[in-house]
Amino acid sequence: MKKSHLKDNHEVMIKEATKENAQQMIEFYNIVGGETDFLSFGKNEFNRNIEEYKEFIESTRQEHNSTILLAILQEEIIGIASINSSQKQRMKHVGTLGIVVSEEHIGQGIGRKLMEQLIHWASSNGITKKISLVTREDNNHAIELYEKLGFEKEGMLKKDSFINGSYYNTFVMALFL
Repeated sequence: MKKSHLKDNHEVMIKEATKENAQQMIEFYNIVGGETDFLSFGKNEFNRNIEEYKEFIESTRQEHNSTILLAILQEEIIGIASINSSQKQRMKHVGTLGIVVSEEHIGQGIGRKLMEQLIHWASSNGITKKISLVTREDNNHAIELYEKLGFEKEGMLKKDSFINGSYYNTFVMALFL
């Protein structure tokens, strides 16, 4: 667990997710899905069975090349960031990063803090050599942060998502450790 401060000086705890956080995580994802079109799911589309999700969280905790971090402000999740990796020998060096911050807390520095902690964790786990992520081509705020942290664009997936009647391209980005 790590204490950190937002730009507005509120204290945030960053900690690894446990199965006890499962219900709150599902609820968070279902809310933030309605706050932005930059996620792969919309409002109330993060449909997970609570027991299966608890198992997923616990199995992720057991993997040496995967982790889920929570940013918590006054006992409320305000951000979730993860690196999930294959357990297959040929692919276990690549971690796929996902991050979401609640709309109310965007611009307060929590995304950067979560990313920095994930990068530090990946650099020191002895397995991860590449962190990969995908983001919509027009998600300029996120792309700017990723590039500041050393990520580079590897390619583009054309018409990769369809939202409100429009197709969007997706950048594939990576950080080599």
